[in-house]
Amino acid sequence: MLKKLVSHGNSAALIIDRPILDLLKVDMDTPLEITTDGKNLIISPVRDEKREKRFKAALEKVNRRHETTLRKLAK
Repeated sequence: MLKKLVSHGNSAALIIDRPILDLLKVDMDTPLEITTDGKNLIISPVRDEKREKRFKAALEKVNRRHETTLRKLAK
């Protein structure tokens, strides 16, 4: 996909299409970190560490509780 910058006041803006935002689970409230490696612009969503920990704990709980069923489904 090729994109061009658009004018936004005295700044330049990059329009990110909805399918890409959905794929990355990014919305208008998601903080983004912008970095560069000297040649490329890298835009990454900032993930909430507390949320990640809660998610992993919930996933482990489901895996423990339904281990037998999940193993059967995997076969």
